[in-house]
Amino acid sequence: MGLKRDPKTSVAQHIYQGAVLQCLEAASLGMPFEVWKTRMGRFRTETTMEAFNAVYRSGGVSMFWQGVGPKMVESATKGGVLLVSKESIKDSCLASGISPTLSGFIAGAGGGVCQVSVMGPCTFLVTAMVTGGAKGGVIPFMRKTWGEKGVKGFYPGGSAIAFRQATNWASRQGFTDAVRSVMLSVTGGNGQGKLTAGQEVMSGMMGGFLACWNHPFEVARIEMQARAAAGESKKSMVKVLRDVHQEFGVKGLFQGVIPRIGLGIWQTLFMVTGANLLREYL
Repeated sequence: MGLKRDPKTSVAQHIYQGAVLQCLEAASLGMPFEVWKTRMGRFRTETTMEAFNAVYRSGGVSMFWQGVGPKMVESATKGGVLLVSKESIKDSCLASGISPTLSGFIAGAGGGVCQVSVMGPCTFLVTAMVTGGAKGGVIPFMRKTWGEKGVKGFYPGGSAIAFRQATNWASRQGFTDAVRSVMLSVTGGNGQGKLTAGQEVMSGMMGGFLACWNHPFEVARIEMQARAAAGESKKSMVKVLRDVHQEFGVKGLFQGVIPRIGLGIWQTLFMVTGANLLREYL
């Protein structure tokens, strides 16, 4: 049991729904969690609350939405890309007889990888704003990066983004669908072979929480992009992970995981649970 293949939703509807869902997610709690998490990933000696207070002291509540312009561009594009690719892959897997849970993992990984092309530049700009690499503002920083390195300059940390996004959405979609299946078999759902809205939300929260096992990729992504924004020497993803582990141990690889758990749950509720509910009711 689980989600059945839905041929009624067009590609255009998926793109529109994904863009709207991802923008709503980012404009609400998504952006504060992103800024908080990014600061912790770069300044790894700060505790969770020290990082939170540092962001607040730098300019008040509005600083939790710094870089919101690039983030909205990223959200609108990556949300559409994610939903159309993820749902298309999932529909194909379900039509081929693959189980809902395995379909979720496959579709999530595919959708996550597809996002990298539009996410690279935007996450780089947000990271530069949060870590202080774009001190003159985002537009002058964009001009400087373009003038010095061209398009390639907007994609530092691309390998880490790819690993993060593939494992992000494979885990968020897959774990959520796994929890949904278990919850449906245990509770019976609403008595009609489907989960209630509350059970869908709980499944999404569990899926988002469990998906944060891949946080070391996010630490590597932040460090690689922050180094590029600050004009520091380039390091590979493996080199960054090795250096962070040598200096801070396993704890350093999970620095910032608390706000990321909040972000993971929030994004999963919009882009997995929200997508499921949209397909059900629209």
